This record gives sequence, structure tokens and C-alpha cells, in this order.
Amino acid sequence: MQRAQIDQTTHERLGELGRRVFDGGQVTREEAMWLFNLESASDIFDLLSWANRLRERFKGNKVHLCSIVNAKAGACSENCSFCAQSSFYQTGSPRYGFVDPEPVFEAAEEASRNNVTAVGLVAAWKGLNEGPMLDEVCDRIRELKAGGKTRPDASLGIIKNQSVANRLKEAGLECYGHNLESSKRFFPKHCTTHTYEDRVETIGYLKKAGIKICSGGIIGMGETREDRCELAFSLKEIGANVVPINILNPIKGTPFENHPPLPPMEILKTIACFRFILPRQEIMIAGGRTVNLRDMQSMIFTAGASALMVGNYLTTLNQPVEKDLQMLQDLGLDPNWDSHDFADQSEAECGGEARCTAERS
Repeated sequence: MQRAQIDQTTHERLGELGRRVFDGGQVTREEAMWLFNLESASDIFDLLSWANRLRERFKGNKVHLCSIVNAKAGACSENCSFCAQSSFYQTGSPRYGFVDPEPVFEAAEEASRNNVTAVGLVAAWKGLNEGPMLDEVCDRIRELKAGGKTRPDASLGIIKNQSVANRLKEAGLECYGHNLESSKRFFPKHCTTHTYEDRVETIGYLKKAGIKICSGGIIGMGETREDRCELAFSLKEIGANVVPINILNPIKGTPFENHPPLPPMEILKTIACFRFILPRQEIMIAGGRTVNLRDMQSMIFTAGASALMVGNYLTTLNQPVEKDLQMLQDLGLDPNWDSHDFADQSEAECGGEARCTAERS
């Protein structure tokens, strides 16, 4: 009898928080931690149900698809403990210099055929400075932009100069991927060759240049639920437009190769909590979903995800794009995402002046 009463209290509190966010309000850090700490299956499914409502409320049935091109592979000077491309570890990962235009054009063509909104150029190096490499990167971005097939995105590491960000914008870059990766507290446990502050500084330069931000992190690295909660609020503070959630896929040869996997329900709960904290953002499920969620992949949308990385990852394989598109069709979701300016994330889109006013107060 007592257990039933506790469950009912949890159900009512979930409803209260869900309705508040649905109507344009916010959850506090304390309330979000309560969500992260839900344990019973019935409570987690209740949470997922509300996260699904919030996704439909703010995102409808649209799903933002994007893919990436490994534009420069391996031999990275950074020691990120999860990364197969770090020069610190022996992983057998491919190594090659910055790609020629042809592979980029091919990726854009394939993306266009599959209703993929964006193609991101990803480079395994510390960052980008003024010089010949920046010139070449800008050439690839201009070519992608001129092709008109997809939105040109990039993830090119740390930027220490406003002029670099400005040049990327002038070349036609619309969105830059730069994950915070984890909470500020946990960051030194997976990287010591650059700092959390370096990444926040980079995002500041990009935002000042007028570039949209794709920033998220990796779960399953040994961080606590408090770390995941703090990451979500940090992403809210920096104004991330797209929030990729990666799930660690342990790579042999890296320091994290023996990390135990997160249970699928813990992953889904984390996605749902991010939706409560970031109701208007595109929450994208990226690396590690196939190996960690297996047959439960379609539940990411019930948990509140509104975006999906399709095609292969940087050094690991994904399931075929056709299978992802069939999954979306079966769920009644539409990959024809047309909000390239992310206008649906603005306060004016929160559902009326009363709701916007309530959120600001």
C-alpha cells in the first residue's frame, strides 16, 4: 500500500514538471536531478511519455538528420581517452591528410538523396589557425555551400582567434560542432591536453561570428548522473542549437576500452532528462547508439530525441541509412527538416505571449 502511494506521488510530480515545461516553463537543477535519479521502470516509462509529449510540442514530427565526413583522420595531438584517433593510443585507426573535394561532393550527394539536412567536415587535430589549412577548409565549405545539396557544417577543433571564426562564417559555414563532452568537473578525467574552458571559449568566438552551435557530449565514460545533469545545463547556458548525445563505444587501445556499457534504460532516461532541460533544442542521438541500444534504438524518439546522425561515424560503423529511414517512416516521423535557421528555438516560438512571459519570469 505504501509503495503504491509513493508511485502515485512520483507520477503526480512528473506530471507537474512535464506540464510546466510543456507550457513554456523550466525545471531547476534540483528538479532535473530528481528526474535523473528515477529508478523504477514504471517511473522511467512515465518520464519517457512526458519527454515524447515535449518533443511533439516543440518539434512536431520533424527529425533533423545529419551526417559527417572524416575530413582528416588520425594522428590527433590530443589525448581524449575515448578517441580512436588520438596519437597517444595504438588503435589501428586510419590516418590521412585533409580530403580532396571529391569525397565531400560524394557525401553531399548521398546525403541529399536520403533527406539528410547537413554534412559536417570533421578533422582530427587540436584546432584551426590562420594559414593554408584554413584556406583549404574554407574552400571545401564554399564548395559544399555552392553545391546546394546540404547545409555545410564542420567540427574542426579549438579556435583561439575571432578572425578564424569570422572566415568560416564568410565561407558559408552555418553550424559548427564542438562538444563540451562532459561536465566541467569530469572533463580532466578524459582529457588533459586542453581544457573545458578552451572549448567554451571556442564556442564564444563562433557565436560572435553568427555561427550556430552543435554541442553535446558523451555518456558512459564513468561520469555520474550529476555530471550529466550539469552538462545539460551548461549546454543550455552556452545556447547550443543542436545537442548530440553520444554513448561511449569503447575502442580497443584507448584508456576507456574496458568501460562497462550503460544499460539501455539509463540511456533513454538520460535523453528524456535532456529534453526536459532543453525543450526547444534539437537533441541528436549520435555515436554508439547501435551497439548500446541495439533493438531499442527506435525508443530514442519516445525519449525525446528529435535528431539523428546517420551514415557511418568517424572510426566505427552505423546501421545502414535505409534502415534508419525505414525506422522513421514506421514511427510516422518526417526527415524533411526545413528549419535551417533554427527559428523554432526562439522565445517567440514558445507558444504564445503568456507562455513566453511565464518563462522569462
